[in-house]
Amino acid sequence: MKARILMSVAAVAILVTASVAAPKLNLKGVKCVMNAKAAAKAKSSADYKGGKVYFCCGNCAKAFATKQKEPKVATAGNHQLVATKQVKQAKCPLSGGKLNASTKIKVQGAEVAFCCNNCKGKASKAKGADQLALVFSDAAFKKAGFAVPK
Repeated sequence: MKARILMSVAAVAILVTASVAAPKLNLKGVKCVMNAKAAAKAKSSADYKGGKVYFCCGNCAKAFATKQKEPKVATAGNHQLVATKQVKQAKCPLSGGKLNASTKIKVQGAEVAFCCNNCKGKASKAKGADQLALVFSDAAFKKAGFAVPK
């Protein structure tokens, strides 16, 4: 009997700790990975690179499952992981160099830092899909060391 009570108390403690430690997801202003005109919703998501990406509907989630390796789709997924603050940045996405906090900018709603003002300027000058690809392509995402904190 005592063992059951102790196990129950331990289980509750783990659940409380996990819910307190997990950051609250904010999807305000976040768009669907597959349909950039629609808002992302918490009820429709898929696991991606250690985090979750969000969609407007189940059909988009299904489409993502088959297309996530396509460059445009991967870029959108990477961007959303940064925009929802699920991943932390370790290096410059353009050079792989050490980050300079004074170079932070918002790239379509996602905060990113660079190593220098040259890289920041290059990213700032790019527009639309070119800007997203420059900063959030799979190659840039890897170079920047974006990862879900452990």
